[in-house]
Amino acid sequence: MKKSQINPMPEYFDRYINMAEDVDLSTSLKISLQELENAPVEKWKTLGNKTYAHNKWTVKDILQHLIDTERVFSYRALSFARGEKAVSPFDEENYGKMANANRRTVEDLLEESILVRKSTIQLYESFTNEMLNRIGISFKGEYSVLAIGFIFPGHQRWHFKVLAEKYYPLLHE
Repeated sequence: MKKSQINPMPEYFDRYINMAEDVDLSTSLKISLQELENAPVEKWKTLGNKTYAHNKWTVKDILQHLIDTERVFSYRALSFARGEKAVSPFDEENYGKMANANRRTVEDLLEESILVRKSTIQLYESFTNEMLNRIGISFKGEYSVLAIGFIFPGHQRWHFKVLAEKYYPLLHE
């Protein structure tokens, strides 16, 4: 199913979903996997623990956030696909603090991101169209399993765009 088939479009998460192409979900997830596999590791390593402002996440924090969010939303997708109607939200700020991502290497975090994405792709390949259209309720309202699938590549692109616009200029200071 394609992005244009999402109904209803979740209000809060549309900002991420709209960053993905209107292609088949499997294709979108595989494109985002390629984007992870071709990530600018050297830039990220050079940035180290720099942030563009006080109390902002480091590159490692962002990578950990992407991993954690994908795991939580994969659980939501699985829950909704299996007929649950609601799941608990998670506190992304607290997850970020508790993860202590800066003790890890960029390579380690990227490897985990790639493995999580591959797992998500496998999960989504197991869903039927009926399952993809199932809707549940969690943080910021209701959304379908299909919508969650398009959140993954869009959320990744959202944060990669933040890195490009706000972090990469720090490399020239």
